[in-house]
Amino acid sequence: MAYHDAPIDTATRGLFGFIAGFLATLIFHQFTLALLWGIGLAPFAPFSLAPTSPFGVPAVFSLAFWGGVWGILFALVEPRFPLRPAYWMIAFLFGAILPSLVALLVVFPLKGRPLGGGWHPPLLATAFLINGAWGLGTGWILKQLSARRGRLRADSVEHHR
Repeated sequence: MAYHDAPIDTATRGLFGFIAGFLATLIFHQFTLALLWGIGLAPFAPFSLAPTSPFGVPAVFSLAFWGGVWGILFALVEPRFPLRPAYWMIAFLFGAILPSLVALLVVFPLKGRPLGGGWHPPLLATAFLINGAWGLGTGWILKQLSARRGRLRADSVEHHR
């Protein structure tokens, strides 16, 4: 049985997943990238405001949107994650592996970059670590949102008695 803070329906779980993934990108993903950039490992800087195609949205917000989309998937499979502490390992690995593989094998070639980003070790390490941090952050934020919803529901039930 998976660890749950409060049972939530699929639509709410998806919404919470989007919010968690979006915020985890801005906080956990980008601050991990800042740390890696600061020590000279990351091949690109955090919090990029460079416009993205086709709408000119700053890159960091485009990343956060896609982090939210990934967060929906995370939230839908998260009930199958094991109990703590293995939960956090699975959350890290979910982020580190799935979004990294899609970026390296699908997104990069679609953007005209080499498959796997040329397989440069600093790029691969950066992708694995920042996306793993995103997974941890998404799991933590999702749990906070679920627990808060559970407390709000309990307070509402208690109030109506």
